[in-house]
Amino acid sequence: MKLQHKKIAFISEHASPLASLGGVDTGGQNVYVAQLAKHLAAQGYLVDIYTRQESTTTPEVVNWVRGVRVIHVTAGPAAVIAKEEILQYMDEFKDNMIAFIINQQLHYSLVHANFFMSALVAMGIKKELDIPFVVTFHALGHVRKIHQAEKDKFPEERLSIEEQAVLEADHIIAECPQDMDDLMQYYNAPVNKMSIVPCGFSSQEFYQIDKECARKITGLPQNEHIILQLGRMVPRKGVDNVIQALSKLKNASKPVKLVIVGGESDQLTESESPEYARLMNIVRDLNLQDSVIFTGRKNRDQLKYYYAAADVFITTPWYEPFGITPLESMACGTPVIGSDVGGIKYSVADGETGWLVPPHDPQALASKLAEVLNDESLLYNAGAKAVQRVNDLFTWAEVAKQINSLYKKLQPAILRRHIVVPQSKSQAAA
Repeated sequence: MKLQHKKIAFISEHASPLASLGGVDTGGQNVYVAQLAKHLAAQGYLVDIYTRQESTTTPEVVNWVRGVRVIHVTAGPAAVIAKEEILQYMDEFKDNMIAFIINQQLHYSLVHANFFMSALVAMGIKKELDIPFVVTFHALGHVRKIHQAEKDKFPEERLSIEEQAVLEADHIIAECPQDMDDLMQYYNAPVNKMSIVPCGFSSQEFYQIDKECARKITGLPQNEHIILQLGRMVPRKGVDNVIQALSKLKNASKPVKLVIVGGESDQLTESESPEYARLMNIVRDLNLQDSVIFTGRKNRDQLKYYYAAADVFITTPWYEPFGITPLESMACGTPVIGSDVGGIKYSVADGETGWLVPPHDPQALASKLAEVLNDESLLYNAGAKAVQRVNDLFTWAEVAKQINSLYKKLQPAILRRHIVVPQSKSQAAA
């Protein structure tokens, strides 16, 4: 017996697929939700993405692409709020999402929660509407506490919510082996209730481009080494580590420019971006003003040119649940030097498609940079292998195929539930 429909609900309370990328709270999860929904729709699903209303001018329902709607849920003020402050509004989010489902007579076979707050909502929906859910946590509170300690501003309740979600979820999606290990170690997650399904990249967005052409488009110099850092501008991403490594880089065969793409706006200012101000102070202290370029935020359709223009892409976060930017760089033929942590050590084949170094170690990064920048054949071969690896393993089409298979495995449990959408009070009275 098969399900009569393939209508599912995504919950992603703080990470809308419609948001501009590069800010403090916009990044990999936004991309994950957007791309997975689009590729599942291409496989015949109807996907509704529920996210928090952040503006009074945004319609409640946006018919985004064929088969995918974005539904904005009132939860707290209609304004951008730091994700660390959103938990207090999640009961309202749950109540309004349930009301929308009932009023619209929607019949979902499954909820896919993204992040712990979405899992909290999914638990409430499972209790009230008897709809099963899977969860992709994207980051774990226990791991964050280890690496950020007092800098972690999420409420303490996060840990207990995650622990309860592990118990109540019908299935848990880990994004890499380290993610699965962490779920077992810190949450006692049963291995038979977990699957590893990675993040992906869009082969329509990211592909090889001639380096000389890419440098012309981006305005970057042709006769210098270009090393690229791209992503959210937050301390845990380790941008300071890259700047410090640049100051220690010795014996490069030609001048080196560090290009840093990302931030809260197209035009970064120290008064409006504390992290940019902190990084600029490091640049000035190390007298690297002529060697570091901050581009600010760039539109997504421009990113491939920056990846392709670089000789090597660097990402050295303290920790990284997965990390989509290494995939995008490798798809453009640019090898990666990344931290030996989390998803990076899963996606980057050390010594093949890039190189792994310890986080918090600018000298190790500088030494690896000196080694690879002076060996053009090494960079070329790593870039070629990188393109092959990501297209074999990490396209969003492949990720969606794996998720689809996972959903299908859950169908027997779904069918046993005999989901019935509750009537509203007015319907019951009639």
